[in-house]
Amino acid sequence: MESNWGDHGEVVFVMPRAALRTDIAPPPAIFQQRRVDALMSLQKVAQEIGSILELDELLNTIVHRIAVDFGCIESSILLIDGDQFQLAAVHGCTQSCKGERWPVTEGLSGQVVITGRPHYAPDVSQELHYRACEPNTRSEIVIPLKVRDRVIGVFNASHHELDAFPRAQFEMLVALAGHLAVAIDNARRIQSERREMHLVQKEQDEARRIQQNLLPRVAPKIKGFVLEAACVPAGAVGGDWYDYIPLPDGRWAIVLADVSGKGMPAALLMSSTRGIVRSIAPLGGPSHVLARVNQMLLDDMSTERYVTMVYSVLDPAKRTLTFSSAGHPWPLLCEKGEVRPLYTDSGTPLGLLPAEFTEHTIKLGDDFRMLFYTDGVSETMNCEDQDFGSSGMLEILRGSDCSVPGLIKAMNEFRGLCAVRDDATAILLRSA
Repeated sequence: MESNWGDHGEVVFVMPRAALRTDIAPPPAIFQQRRVDALMSLQKVAQEIGSILELDELLNTIVHRIAVDFGCIESSILLIDGDQFQLAAVHGCTQSCKGERWPVTEGLSGQVVITGRPHYAPDVSQELHYRACEPNTRSEIVIPLKVRDRVIGVFNASHHELDAFPRAQFEMLVALAGHLAVAIDNARRIQSERREMHLVQKEQDEARRIQQNLLPRVAPKIKGFVLEAACVPAGAVGGDWYDYIPLPDGRWAIVLADVSGKGMPAALLMSSTRGIVRSIAPLGGPSHVLARVNQMLLDDMSTERYVTMVYSVLDPAKRTLTFSSAGHPWPLLCEKGEVRPLYTDSGTPLGLLPAEFTEHTIKLGDDFRMLFYTDGVSETMNCEDQDFGSSGMLEILRGSDCSVPGLIKAMNEFRGLCAVRDDATAILLRSA
């Protein structure tokens, strides 16, 4: 049987006289039953491919099912990758292996890509462009896999008999190829999205490691004082940052900052701010440092984001703490069981407009606890939209076993199963 194209692109089957069969045709009932069985098989295969999202599993299932259900000697799927075919799945072929590549112009598959139409070869020995996979192949069907008029690959089915594919079976395979093309396109999209998500996750993990390395590994040992801190980002990376910077005469700068927003932009601004603060810290007191940092952010960072910061200098010899605030929450001081906020001029957040900052100095007693924190601690919300607030922190500070891990634990228990909304960072300075 020869196949030619009709006026509308359909395959027209022509039976040559030499190929006319002289055997007795099966009764019509047998033909009808075969068609029903084929249709049921087609429906099962179509349902199965629609439920498989993994690309390799999908392709392997298809070539196996078609080879078995349609009695093919070989079944394969070639996907187009640039100017090459890639053998994405194959069943029954001993001459080619999965993953093999060759030019997209080769073989009957190449001709089908050019025409965009199915091709049936009842006798492959008569095909000029035939590319053999099995030596005993006699007839072959090649069907383009199309997605929105774009050929993404081809489907091949071969048989060891001449003219082995009846017209009804050919039509079913063409219909199935339409389902297959859509399923392949969907699986590819999912695979691509997963790769992108994996890459993003990998980059975020690397960014998290870098950001964690910017935080102090251990607190400095300062005679008469104990420092401890924790930073809990809401996402892979965050905009909170704290630092301990050694200064002349045994003094230490204690810094806590919060960049507006979350994610990578906030993390990048945080990293830049850290570098600026560390370079300026030895040059002056808290108000001077904040003013210089603010001006450098205005000069160099064209961003709508801003930074709140509390910058303090601890003088262990004098037992004093001098600090300035740039729009940051007031520190909490606990002495003799009484907790009070250190109400001061809060100042303007850094990076918004030119500003000056005031300094405040307090004398630290022999038994005190001071908490610096970002609003991610005080504004932690539970599932009833209540915030942890100052009351939660006051309770922790009053306790004799006050610690940053205890504060973070209490904050998490208060939040319960609700999502983390903001980065949370706390520094506790207390007498030794």
